[in-house]
This record gives sequence, C-alpha cells and structure tokens, in this order.
Amino acid sequence: MIICDSLFGKAHHKNGKANAFRHALWNVLICQKTFIHSKNEEKSIVWTQKITDLHEKLAPNEAIAEAMDLHNNRLGRLYFKSLNSASEEETVAFLKEKTKSANLVKDIKEIKEFHDDLVYLSDENN
Repeated sequence: MIICDSLFGKAHHKNGKANAFRHALWNVLICQKTFIHSKNEEKSIVWTQKITDLHEKLAPNEAIAEAMDLHNNRLGRLYFKSLNSASEEETVAFLKEKTKSANLVKDIKEIKEFHDDLVYLSDENN
C-alpha cells in the first residue's frame, strides 16, 4: 500500500491502471517473500494464489471488478517467474512498464482476451 500510495495517491483504490498495478505488485511481492523461505517457485505461486483468492472472496466486489482483480493477481504471479530475484525497485519499474500497456475493458468476456496483459475498468484517476 505504501508503494502504491507514493506512486498513485488514492487512485489505486479505484478501478484504473493504478489498481491493476497494485494487484500485480501485491502478488509478485508475496511470491518473492515466500520464495525466500520455500526456495520453490511453484510452492510460492500456489501459496500466493490461495491467499489472494481468499482475499477476493472475503472482500466482495462487483463481478467485473472481481474478475479484473483475479486476472491482475494471476499476472503478478506469472511475472514473478521472471522477477523472483529482482529487487523491489526493479519489480516496481517492471510493473510500471507493464501498466503502461494495460487494456481498458468494459465486459468480463473482454478480460480473457488479454491473457498476458493487465486490465482495468476505468480511465478515471489512473
């Protein structure tokens, strides 16, 4: 939250690009921290998915917002595979680049079209 607050202010609490960044970052960072202890990428990814999926279930959202969050969470775990030994600064820089090419979606079905790209729902306060 501190990283996102410093980069985006309160915008990351909305459904724009800043939110997509936050969800991907959260997943990468959890994977990185668990990888230090587990020394196993797959175990780190599985653990992170359990935690972040549970969060999404416990903090209900509109269906499209939940789908967006789950999608961006998944991408954070995917990005972790190339960031498992990256510093926090390198991770943030990588995700800022990915966020630049995030795609605006208006329908849940569209989210699946962007298998390897972050998605967001609103241009407001990105």
